[in-house]
Amino acid sequence: MNILTDTPSPNQKEASLAASVYGLDNHGLRNLKRVYWNLPAEALYEEAIVRGEGCISHNGPFVVNTGKHTARAAADKFLVREPSSEEWIWWGQYNRPFSPQGFNLLLARVQAFLQARDIFVQDCFAGADPDYQMPVRIITEYAWHSLFARTMFLKPHNADAYRRHVPEFTVIAAPSFNASPLIDSTRTETFIILHPAERLAIIGGTGYGGEIKKTIFTVLNAMLPFDGVLPMHCSANVGPDGDTAIFFGLSGTGKTTLSADPSRALIGDDEHGWSDNGVFNFEDGCYAKMIRLSPTAEPQIYACTQRFGTILENVVYDPRTRLLDLNDERLTENTRGAYPLSFIANALPEKRAGHPRNVVFLTCDASGVLPPISRLSPDQAVYHFMSGYTSKIAGTEIGLGTEPEITFSACFGAPFMVHHPYRYAQMLKARILSHSARVWLVNTGWTGGPFGVGKRISIQHTRALLNAALSGKLNDVAYRLDPVFGFESPTSCDGVPSSILDPANTWPSREEFDRKYDTLAARFIENFRLMAMHDDCPSGWEAFGPKRR
Repeated sequence: MNILTDTPSPNQKEASLAASVYGLDNHGLRNLKRVYWNLPAEALYEEAIVRGEGCISHNGPFVVNTGKHTARAAADKFLVREPSSEEWIWWGQYNRPFSPQGFNLLLARVQAFLQARDIFVQDCFAGADPDYQMPVRIITEYAWHSLFARTMFLKPHNADAYRRHVPEFTVIAAPSFNASPLIDSTRTETFIILHPAERLAIIGGTGYGGEIKKTIFTVLNAMLPFDGVLPMHCSANVGPDGDTAIFFGLSGTGKTTLSADPSRALIGDDEHGWSDNGVFNFEDGCYAKMIRLSPTAEPQIYACTQRFGTILENVVYDPRTRLLDLNDERLTENTRGAYPLSFIANALPEKRAGHPRNVVFLTCDASGVLPPISRLSPDQAVYHFMSGYTSKIAGTEIGLGTEPEITFSACFGAPFMVHHPYRYAQMLKARILSHSARVWLVNTGWTGGPFGVGKRISIQHTRALLNAALSGKLNDVAYRLDPVFGFESPTSCDGVPSSILDPANTWPSREEFDRKYDTLAARFIENFRLMAMHDDCPSGWEAFGPKRR
């Protein structure tokens, strides 16, 4: 859209009706063209269409193409290194330092770029527990990003709440502003930079909506431990008798799919806190992978692709019929859908529940040697939580190929962890012991061989195993002790062939299986050795990991 052309928009008269008294001059944003405050979804649809930001597909979802970035630009994320926070931040691969002076200069350039432009504001909250709720403000260049923020975060309940909203953290997203690495000291034209002391983040050079969502998650991971709250990269649901379960896992491991269980109420699909009050969702929406979504295996999520109010990122559709092709990966494997949590029929309106009885670690084992489910002791839980073993699925981060990439992502979400993983692991262990929670390691990856040889474990079998674990049925079956990892795996489960419960039985060669298992054990040991070298991590925890034979 040409910013010099005063194209009439449908909501000019309503633009400031829900404005906060805490104005944008507090963020250094001045000489703006028009500010659209807290528009509802219907108005944001209109604004996005007028501005050519996307199209409406069959039955009403809004479809957008995020441009060159169809995943998170993890290598372009930085934290400002400043005195109030530098001592407790886990500096390294995921928390790269950026100078305060560089941030101020880049912020000034973003502020100048936004002058004479229309911008959109959503005043929201992160955290469904009122005791730990954080007011946030999302300022965006694009109307559809404002719709994304409104979908994903919790909204004030009335006009007066909007008027009195004062953010504790603010995100400014300007996708069409590209940094100059020579001028701005960024790695590329893309940047995601958080300033802890200023309570401000700036995003540029990328239109991928997930950057906004994960920026707020990173902030919560930084701040909530100071309030005694464990932030978690997990989904959560609750059974009819009030038994809460949480599911840790990286994208592609089944975190969203497995928590959307018709027999259990959904608390949330991705980000939660565990406080003295129990578990609470950070968000008001879901952000699910759409590629090859099945109407039979994932009926509730699939139904969201046919509803007004869903945002579909990089999903291919027929421009004439507007019908979607969820199997088409020409733009990316990482096609995404953002939709309100209320679109899931059994979603829990309160987005809060009690303390978990079951903690599930989801891992996608591309080597094909881990059992489909194993029971962990609290100490083993700390080891596997800090290890965060899984395989990254194609497309979820820039640079991933078509094959899964074996990785160790601490706390099953290392890119978003700001403190050292051991701090989160200590908090998790304390809660597991305090509430007598059972801990399970569930492999949703391959069986019968590694990727390319074996096959992905059936989602029906995974669901049957999880249902048995959550209901307590696995408490009364026989277990075998794993000779390498030391955890216990059940030898039987209703609805699951006993042959797949011991993965060695599914491989054509036991000798080949043993070699692969030993290789995986070696990778665990080396990863944890590097983790334990940090000053904040006490010694001895390696004893609860694998032993090479």
